[in-house]
Amino acid sequence: MERIDYPNKESWKLILERPTESVSDIEGVVDAIFSEVKEGGDEAIKAYTQKFDQVELESILVGQNEIQDALKEVPKQLQDAISLAKNNIEKFHAAQKTERVGMETMPGVKCWQEKRPIQKIGLYIPGGTAPLFSTILMLAVPAQLAGCNEIVLCTPPDKQGKINPAILYSAQLCGVTKIFKVGGIQAIAGMTFGTGSIPKVYKIFGPGNQYVTVAKQLATKFGVAIDMPAGPSELLVVADDSANAAFVASDLLSQAEHGVDSQVILVSTSDRLLTEVSAEIKEQLEALPRKDIAQKSIANSKLILLRNDEQALELIDEYGPEHFIVCMENEEFYTRNVSNAGSVFIGNYTPESAGDYASGTNHTLPTNGYAKQYSGVNLDSFMKSMTFQKISAEGIQQIGGAIELMAEAEGLQAHKNAVTLRLNSLE
Repeated sequence: MERIDYPNKESWKLILERPTESVSDIEGVVDAIFSEVKEGGDEAIKAYTQKFDQVELESILVGQNEIQDALKEVPKQLQDAISLAKNNIEKFHAAQKTERVGMETMPGVKCWQEKRPIQKIGLYIPGGTAPLFSTILMLAVPAQLAGCNEIVLCTPPDKQGKINPAILYSAQLCGVTKIFKVGGIQAIAGMTFGTGSIPKVYKIFGPGNQYVTVAKQLATKFGVAIDMPAGPSELLVVADDSANAAFVASDLLSQAEHGVDSQVILVSTSDRLLTEVSAEIKEQLEALPRKDIAQKSIANSKLILLRNDEQALELIDEYGPEHFIVCMENEEFYTRNVSNAGSVFIGNYTPESAGDYASGTNHTLPTNGYAKQYSGVNLDSFMKSMTFQKISAEGIQQIGGAIELMAEAEGLQAHKNAVTLRLNSLE
């Protein structure tokens, strides 16, 4: 990891750049695939699956027999772990339910707000170097709680045309209605337009590589909503001498192993801690099965020494990390004042991987600095707020005059007339 001591503020923007390609570098590829899937449907999907996943499929829909076979392959201990995680995710997301909000804004004018589920949602589950079955729990559980009617899942097959058994087990456990062996840009295009097999959905959820991220952004041009621009994973840790250097190094490596375009950053006010963590990373890296991936990610990452908490927090908010770990003696300063972070992990015994799997919070979070504008996925992500109003004769008399004056001032005579007719009928 590159170490930078006391960088001046003018250099922060350059230091904090993500190792991602720009949208313009990827957009042409995404546009071309979208066009072909829109026109060719399932046949285009199968052609791209053969090209990118090196497998020829007769059907992209996962059948019930495949699901039943996969259920037998998931070890009991893993099933129990998935159930524990599911229960915690259910508890935390069920607690996010809100009641109807209603009031009488003035006599005879009743207004209220209710929430309704998004009827058709699509889930994208990465399956390449790491089959992220945990993401199914994070997305399908709140979708079920919200009451979504149709939950469609797309995930890439392996070279034998199969889906990881843990993905199929988790999908079946969480009420996914249809599963398709489709990955990458073509999966997002399929859920955007609909094909002979894949239903068109109203909103697409799930993380992915840079191509999937751009594909999701393009989907919004065709009337499909997305959860957020969730791209390559990232982590920022702020730590001082109260932190355990081995723990910090393990957290940094846990994110670095996601992919070569992941990024991790350690910010500290302690020179000694940076030195110790750097040594720990080298030692722990050697034992990782995904060493090559983590090593490339670490090359894009930074160790940053700053003078005080105030300066450190300012840099953190400028970066807007997806995951933010606080291992500081003065932890309350950071937890109380941080403005831009997807999810925050506090203390030496709160690894980021707890949020990735089983604590109950959602791990589908904004990356690339979008934590400045977006929330992570939550129960409301799968719902819409609808407002209602009912106005009585007394109510229209109370507000009618104001509506008439405002409509006339805007030059909208028909708006005024809609009120005037009603008022005249009450005279």
